[in-house]
Amino acid sequence: MIMEKPSVLVVDDDEKSVATLKRTLRKDFKVYTALSAEEAEEILRFEYIQVLVCDHRMPKETGVSFLIRVKEQWPDVIRVLLSGYSSLEDTIRGVNEAGIYQYIEKPWQPEQLIHTLKNAVELFELQRENRLLSVELKVAPSALEKEVKQKKEQLKKTYGCDEIVRTQDGLLDKVIQRVCQISSFDFPVLITGESGTGKELFARAIHYNSPRSDGPFLAENCGALPDQLLESELFGYKKGAFTGAYMDHVGLFEQASGGTLFLDEVGEISQSFQVKLLRVLQEGEIRPLGHSKPRKVDVRIVAATNRNLEEEVKAGRFREDLFYRLVGYVVQLPSLHERKEDIPLLANAFLKHLCEQYARPFCGFTDEMIQCLMDYRWPGNIRELQNEIGRSFMMTPQGEPLRAEFCSPRVLRAAPEDMEMELEWVSGVNGSLKEKVAQIEEQIIREALIRLRWNKTKVAEELGLSRVGLRQKMERFGITENLSGEAVSEKAG
Repeated sequence: MIMEKPSVLVVDDDEKSVATLKRTLRKDFKVYTALSAEEAEEILRFEYIQVLVCDHRMPKETGVSFLIRVKEQWPDVIRVLLSGYSSLEDTIRGVNEAGIYQYIEKPWQPEQLIHTLKNAVELFELQRENRLLSVELKVAPSALEKEVKQKKEQLKKTYGCDEIVRTQDGLLDKVIQRVCQISSFDFPVLITGESGTGKELFARAIHYNSPRSDGPFLAENCGALPDQLLESELFGYKKGAFTGAYMDHVGLFEQASGGTLFLDEVGEISQSFQVKLLRVLQEGEIRPLGHSKPRKVDVRIVAATNRNLEEEVKAGRFREDLFYRLVGYVVQLPSLHERKEDIPLLANAFLKHLCEQYARPFCGFTDEMIQCLMDYRWPGNIRELQNEIGRSFMMTPQGEPLRAEFCSPRVLRAAPEDMEMELEWVSGVNGSLKEKVAQIEEQIIREALIRLRWNKTKVAEELGLSRVGLRQKMERFGITENLSGEAVSEKAG
């Protein structure tokens, strides 16, 4: 079954911006484009649009005004505002009147934009499911209550510690044992680690394995919003508190009461906002903008950052008192390079999910493909590995295992770790020049053979060798191909 890509409509009067956005998004989305609000409305009338990305500054009207109209006529479409110029008043008006899902500042980052739009598509689908559930609620409330209970139990199972993919007794297994141990204690937790290591997954695991598991789990990316908007999102505000506040807004601290609030990228918040957050954590109460009296909140805080907050404290960029309020316990997530034993398990899990999604048989990986995945260092961690598996899956014919030739060039050309140590690429401390050149030569020949599917004639032509010369070098380096077409590359002797 061929799954159709989710649809996104990009509206911007700048043709270059539209072209750049389309080029960035077309791999993951079916992209429609419009240079004006009028063109966009015409597309909305005749096409099935799930997400609309609109620039704020346009010639005839602002993006916010246009999105207000979209909300009235096409309320199901998820609305995203893209701008580098919006004032706080415009932004608040967009959130209140236009129902904007996300405000993205320019210059946008491709990975963040794609991630935001994928989440928007999920929200679109959830809205559609919610409408169906609302109908069922009117017809059979008891059946829906049972279904909600079943979904809660499914969430607990999905985000249980046992469901996190890892090797038994491996590096991550020790981290998970600690997480299971601390989840039942109602203390704040700080999750640290590189980008892409799965910090939100562990935050959910802490929540769904805690006594608060029946309460809500809400998340906010603190690095994605300016101070004023972050304050209104977390603490809420009263109608009339400022221009554009046309109705009361309940902040995430109140919405998450009885549950867990996940503050992602907490190391990015400004020092002025750190003071406000500290007061909430100290007093256990918030005061929404425009309200004269504080309100008590009962929330467990799980925060995350890819910064070294201790160093940030020493440098004076992060308040020490706030740091100690967040650090009830620290969960340090290892990078994927540090837990290489988990790479085959993760790769298989990602591939099985894709096979289920696209109704394909699971055929696994060639040994050569697994070796390439093991040799690469994965600076983007699990997120990068997931994208790599998806890329190779798209290029692999149905019914065949994923092969190394479909890897990205950066993965295909990665040297094994022991080879990197022998070569000492940067420092050049160990080994003679002859030994280093031999190692580089072996890696180049191996990469070319895999990429050209072991066509020795093409490899010899590309490398400027004769077939006899190529064969001699392959024998010297112990590079062979087994009967199944997979590579065996070992040192001779």
